[in-house]
Amino acid sequence: MSQSALLALEDGSLFHGISVGAPVRRCGEAVFNTAMTGYEEILSDPSYSGQLVCLTAAHIGNTGMTLADLESAGSHCAGLIIRNLSLHSSSWRSRLELPTWLEQAGLPAIAGVDTRRLTRLLSSHGSQRACLVCDGNLDPARAVDEARRSPSMEGLNLASAAGTPLALQWSTGSGSPQGTASTSDGGGLRVVVLDLGAKQHMLRRLVDRGCSLVVVPPSTPADTILALEPDGVLLSNGPGDPAACHQEIATVRQLLDLRLPLFGICLGHQLLALAAGARTRKLAFGHHGANHPVRDEATGEVWITSQNHGFCVDEEGLPDTLQVTQRSLFDGSIQGIRCTSQPAFGFQGHPEACPGPRDADRLFDRFVVAMSEFRRARHGQSTAQGRA
Repeated sequence: MSQSALLALEDGSLFHGISVGAPVRRCGEAVFNTAMTGYEEILSDPSYSGQLVCLTAAHIGNTGMTLADLESAGSHCAGLIIRNLSLHSSSWRSRLELPTWLEQAGLPAIAGVDTRRLTRLLSSHGSQRACLVCDGNLDPARAVDEARRSPSMEGLNLASAAGTPLALQWSTGSGSPQGTASTSDGGGLRVVVLDLGAKQHMLRRLVDRGCSLVVVPPSTPADTILALEPDGVLLSNGPGDPAACHQEIATVRQLLDLRLPLFGICLGHQLLALAAGARTRKLAFGHHGANHPVRDEATGEVWITSQNHGFCVDEEGLPDTLQVTQRSLFDGSIQGIRCTSQPAFGFQGHPEACPGPRDADRLFDRFVVAMSEFRRARHGQSTAQGRA
């Protein structure tokens, strides 16, 4: 027999449904994702830490759970909200049914929700704190009160707990002909990844290009990173408020001063901007989906991109040392930056996709080119010093 479940928003709105995951209750920020596919990647994306994710696609679970498609070791979101749960899945790659995986991950989920109504509410009034009740105690007043007392996403440094606790080598590529296709050769290039909650496919795309990766915790100081003698540093995606990541911003600022090639993705892009003197701001309901159009300012070309962020770089007060390279065609927000005097750039979306299109995958090639030029310059300098 199905157990009833309840989603309560801080404004008092209530959504009833049935529990299809773990029998627990969780609070978090309610957001919606418009991707039509890729629920496995969404559920395992560390950037969703502290968020209750509403999927606008009508049917979820129809391909089961393909563990090879997960973007991290488990689930990081606070809970899942869907319209219809597929009773039977069909995929030769699937290893588990979605409800089984949700229970094993300890993740609450509610089905039968009017996700259209919820999405319209969030897009009209902004993201809200919410409480997802799947433990059988369906007291609406208590649930609304818990939602209102839960922490706001603003001011939360969630990245410090989302990354790896220990440094590790990463050597796994995408393992597919499509994944290995690129226009650059990063053979022998050493990349240090500042793991703020990195998606695994982000790492795979660099391995596909021949790079050697060392993944380090978000608290890693700049001198420890430099001791690894990197040709470049990838600042990964991650959850929470970028302005609250004080230690990480200080580290990026030190790396910038050393003119080391830097590539920031999503949260990493925001930290790069903050380290360069810019500000960030919270979006009303964020960008979460796999079909967001972005215009490249240099070429006028439009990319369709995968996005997942609740904050963005603020246009107001942008320093002259930063140039805007891409913009959203939905709301005009900054989607890409580059430092005018240093080999550092960032992109707000997800060039590795998963889920989504790979229009922005070329940015990994740009990073490889920057690292190759840095290595050649460093080698030339060492040779000149040796001759002297």
